[in-house]
Amino acid sequence: MPTVFTRIIAGELPGRFVWADETAVAFATIAPITDGHVLVVPRQEVVELTAAPDDLLTHLVLVAKRIGQAQQAAWQAPRAALLVAGFEVEHLHLHVLPAWDERSLSFAHARPDVPAEQLDEAAERLRTALRDAGHGAHVPARLDSATL
Repeated sequence: MPTVFTRIIAGELPGRFVWADETAVAFATIAPITDGHVLVVPRQEVVELTAAPDDLLTHLVLVAKRIGQAQQAAWQAPRAALLVAGFEVEHLHLHVLPAWDERSLSFAHARPDVPAEQLDEAAERLRTALRDAGHGAHVPARLDSATL
């Protein structure tokens, strides 16, 4: 049975996409810890971090780095954080978010009640920063699509 992330990537469930390539996508989480918090997800269903092939994991981290740099630019954040937990969905995903302090790293501060308009605005802000950084080829033409 496909995971919820596979269904988002396929367009069966809504998503706010900021990155797409042949191996991975990144989309906004529906419960961000900070504005701009996204998930980097492989298109291939891999259950968790230690099950990922090395080349896939390398690619995901490089995408997370590029997104983190764009987050730092868009939100003037001193750091970009990378968290790997994966207990809520059995499909490997990296949480990438702009961070200002240790509070920015706690899922206890996730906000499941952020209005859709605010999530859209943060995703568009990140998409713009990615384009400005020269990654426009990986920013989907539409926010709601994982295809280029």
